[in-house]
Amino acid sequence: MQRKDHKPISEVGLAVFGLGPSCTVLFSSDDRTSDDGFFCSLAGYREGLLWKRGRDNGQFLSRKFVLSEREGALKYFNKNDAKEPKAIMKIEHLNATFQPAKIGNPNGLQITYLKDNSTRNIFVYHEDGKEIVDWYNAIRAARFHYLQVAYPGAGDIDLVPKLTRNFLNEGFMEKTGPKHTEGFKKRWFTLDDRRLMYFKDPLDAFARGEVFIGSKENRYEVQEGLPSTVQGTHWQYGITIVTPDRMFLFTCENDVDHLEWISAFRKVLSKPMLPQEYAAPAYSAALKNGHDIDSVTIH
Repeated sequence: MQRKDHKPISEVGLAVFGLGPSCTVLFSSDDRTSDDGFFCSLAGYREGLLWKRGRDNGQFLSRKFVLSEREGALKYFNKNDAKEPKAIMKIEHLNATFQPAKIGNPNGLQITYLKDNSTRNIFVYHEDGKEIVDWYNAIRAARFHYLQVAYPGAGDIDLVPKLTRNFLNEGFMEKTGPKHTEGFKKRWFTLDDRRLMYFKDPLDAFARGEVFIGSKENRYEVQEGLPSTVQGTHWQYGITIVTPDRMFLFTCENDVDHLEWISAFRKVLSKPMLPQEYAAPAYSAALKNGHDIDSVTIH
């Protein structure tokens, strides 16, 4: 139950955090429309309790989280006095995005990181909206300081968009397997930059499969509809993703979802790949797996 002195994110409002000209950035609590702010912290350390969703049982339990820029990681512990963390999330691959509807709490935050080249989801919330916003800003500040070192020639204005990112699109689609003769199954899809992931449930900890989406220059493309030979679909709005090695087939329930997914895929395809993206784990895994969305091991 939410205490009276705890405010949800929607009531936290707009705040300005800054320590000097290079750190003064606006933060909006409506992160769907504004992704241009962060909290600049001198200490580089944050510790506290958050309600975390269990990977297997789906229950939210209180867990201790520690963010340390010196260690370059966000950690959480199953017990407050535990010496070893349950998970270590490198700041290099860390992302956070507000997900109140998905999590079912107005102060819900989804944290993602890479584990064995696969995306791991952690869903948390706090009773106080300001507290979860402070955690979000602390993650952005840690990311900012990491990026300053990783990209020494980049200015602050270039680094801010890289601090955290919202997913380009999410929702249910149906998919078939690599032979295109398997039955279509309903799955939850998330497009996170160039990673297209699918889950059996929106709150799954690990994706059942991932595929790297490159650029048009690298022979990736999106087509409306499905090949005429494909049968067994339940939904009529088809999408075909063409990669250098194979095609991925999806269907949407309605034309609105269809247009949103087409638009999101085209947005990714229109961006030239950056040099560091060729060396990224997602691209390497895609090459290793032959771009097979069903080949990713489930952890």
